[in-house]
Amino acid sequence: MSEESSGSAILQKGAQEIGLPLSDLQIDQFETLSRELIDWNQRMNLTSIVLPEEVQTKHFLDSLTVIRALPKGVAAGTAGARLIDVGSGAGFPGIPLAIVRPRVQVTLNEATQKKCRFLEHVLAALNLRNANVVCGRAEDVAQRPDQREMYDIAVARAVAPLATLAELCLPFVRIGGRVIAPKKQGIESEVAAAGRAIRTLGGVSRPSIEVRVPILDEERQLIVVDKVKPTPRAYPRRAGIPAKAPL
Repeated sequence: MSEESSGSAILQKGAQEIGLPLSDLQIDQFETLSRELIDWNQRMNLTSIVLPEEVQTKHFLDSLTVIRALPKGVAAGTAGARLIDVGSGAGFPGIPLAIVRPRVQVTLNEATQKKCRFLEHVLAALNLRNANVVCGRAEDVAQRPDQREMYDIAVARAVAPLATLAELCLPFVRIGGRVIAPKKQGIESEVAAAGRAIRTLGGVSRPSIEVRVPILDEERQLIVVDKVKPTPRAYPRRAGIPAKAPL
């Protein structure tokens, strides 16, 4: 069995455990995504995870666990929504979510130009018509009228501590929308420290959702913040400040 075939078998098994049976088209798209990621990574630093089997588990399956925190209709694939992946990097979790939920319009926000070029290339290679790339710092993009409070869902994976993520993500989300942040376990102090920022930015914390990444058998949690009032216009602050001086 080739590495690619082995990786696909892992992905299919793990997706079944999550409750996401994959179509042949979706399996082909994930295989293409894996090939493109590994190929481009030889020319630029996209990810330290390059073994095909690890790409399936640590990128694809880990990304798909976000489904557990999506609003019910979106999670079931029966309702459309606008989702933004803030600090998308190599496209995770945004691209896997776009593959398995084709009715969701996914925007990949990334600040680094070379990574944006990769994202644009791979969306074309996958023929993902429900996804697009917005290149720029989240602090700047979130102040744009066509982006501010325009999304139902914002997700951010391995980007920053929760207080910083709140300032980067909540301005994108409409009232009634949701921010989802996949995190490791045991970050109670980080969650507590983010409380003031979340409230200031118009959010309210909900109970986190514990998830297990299939195959890896690793426990994670999905931090969930619902948007209940508008984010003050002063936020997010200028580029770099949310990370240097969290609220």
